[in-house]
Amino acid sequence: MGDENMNRIINKYIQEQKEYILKEWVERMKEKSDERVLKVVSNQVFVSTSREFVEMVSSNLNDTNDEYSERLHDFAEKVVKLGWPLSFVTEGIQVFASLVFEGIKEEKLVSKEDEMKLFYGIDRWTNPMTNEVVNIYSTTWERTVSLQKIALQELSAPLIPVFDGISVMPLIGAIDTERAKQIMENLLNGVVKHRSEVVLIDITGVPVVDTMVAHHIIQAADAVRLVGARCMLVGIRPEIAQTIVNLGIDLNQIITKNTLKKGMEAALELMNKKIIQVGEKS
Repeated sequence: MGDENMNRIINKYIQEQKEYILKEWVERMKEKSDERVLKVVSNQVFVSTSREFVEMVSSNLNDTNDEYSERLHDFAEKVVKLGWPLSFVTEGIQVFASLVFEGIKEEKLVSKEDEMKLFYGIDRWTNPMTNEVVNIYSTTWERTVSLQKIALQELSAPLIPVFDGISVMPLIGAIDTERAKQIMENLLNGVVKHRSEVVLIDITGVPVVDTMVAHHIIQAADAVRLVGARCMLVGIRPEIAQTIVNLGIDLNQIITKNTLKKGMEAALELMNKKIIQVGEKS
């Protein structure tokens, strides 16, 4: 039997048995899926997405290359957002192929002699699909992670205006070189945007201040001064102060306070402002 005839048999079987294949595929994949898939996706969404998956897989035999690539790309993006692991999707293709192979054999649509041709025919059809899914999935995932990383970086180092001319940048977590660049960028853009005259960098949430972290903070303070604002370092805990002394780090050019409250009071003084209480406490 030739390849074209085999493709016709495979295609005809899939189109005629699509609902049966979908039902069996969902049952088998539920058994194989780990808790991550079933926890993040409701049963209704799982079944509807599975239907879309089976439709997409079976369309490979009918669509043009451009149409199929577009459907595959859209589906890959969708399952990334749903949290389906890549291994689950690629295994799904193999399960689908197994169902088609078993079904055609059971219905004796090919002779015993042609069973190996059937196997290789299905394999020729599924292999490029698996490769395409891996490529698209990887690209989509990398882009998703990259966007999330950018969003996280922006949120992890905000410059917050608290009074006219006074802004605070609370830092939380470890600071590496990449994050230090983001902090510097956010700091300088924020100083200009908010017209800050005094900036308080709050390191209360930074677990470790080593030579590298201190170097980045000093650089940030120098950059703030270059754009016409003054910088203050607050949240220096006793253990951090001891580390700074032991490392011989010179913070003489930076105003330091041990709490944000004291830093705010000092910032108001620098601005020739103060907070007054209006009225009496009840």
